[in-house]
Amino acid sequence: MFELSRRDLLAATAGLAVPMAAFGQDKFPSRPITLICPWPPGGSSDAVVRAFGESAAKVLGVPVLVENRPGVGGTLGATAMVSAKPDGYTLTQLPLGIYRLPHMQKMAFDPVKDLTHIVCLTGYTFGIAATMDAPFKTLKEMVEWARANPGKLTYGHTGTGTTPHLAFEEFAFKAGFKTQDVPFKGSAEIMQAILGGHIPVMSGTTEFAPHVRAGKLRLLATLGRNRNKAFADVPTVRESGWDTVTESPFGIGGPKGMEPAVVKTLHDAFRKTLEDPKVLEALDKFYQPVIYMGSDEYTRYAQATFEAERATITRLGMLRKD
Repeated sequence: MFELSRRDLLAATAGLAVPMAAFGQDKFPSRPITLICPWPPGGSSDAVVRAFGESAAKVLGVPVLVENRPGVGGTLGATAMVSAKPDGYTLTQLPLGIYRLPHMQKMAFDPVKDLTHIVCLTGYTFGIAATMDAPFKTLKEMVEWARANPGKLTYGHTGTGTTPHLAFEEFAFKAGFKTQDVPFKGSAEIMQAILGGHIPVMSGTTEFAPHVRAGKLRLLATLGRNRNKAFADVPTVRESGWDTVTESPFGIGGPKGMEPAVVKTLHDAFRKTLEDPKVLEALDKFYQPVIYMGSDEYTRYAQATFEAERATITRLGMLRKD
């Protein structure tokens, strides 16, 4: 009878060890990934998130399925991360509001402790737009009208505590006038309301742009540090005399506890999307700049922003009491 020595047996089976181990493990990703868009379908956020998802899918080799979960100021994606498995198959867009709302009301998540910040990709351009028949044509005229008609200026925004809401409220506070604010679930609803004449003013992202181009809305000001190149003739709020600057980077995140290798795979795939002409076309369409931050830098940004937002909320008297 032919017998193998222990050494011969080990040598003969060594070549099988790697394939057998690999067979027992799933290579990431091996199935579709869900990417939550915490905004309604039809707005700029939805369009851009879908562009990122479609592009990343080509790199990852699996579908990236966008799931809309609008409401609560764009925080439902972050909320979902608390109970999601940290396996990389459930991700979300991370809007600025997730660092703010926990200071205003009790939330189910901590934006620093409960999330993995994978990659920052872009950011919003914010502006204040008005109907063409509004009783003012410039931001300064709007302020004068609002001061002369206390509490009668009605404006729409994307939800209580969102960036467009607080940016306008901070501006109104510094400019010395009172408002009536109307929250909506997303930008698509705001556009229906202002184009239908139900509100005279909106504070939001650049869904207003095509309507400004078409002469249906008037852009009174943008809220960035500098003028937007697409609206070079429109002043910023700060240029108009009130020191309010609002810029809002956003990216992709997942649950806490994700494996570093999985984070790197996702990071690399989504960073690659910033080279995709279709993604860049979507960003240009909604006037969103490329704002890239890697995982470590994005995590540091999240920590710093969480603290900065607390200071803003405190200054506006909106800090939660419990």
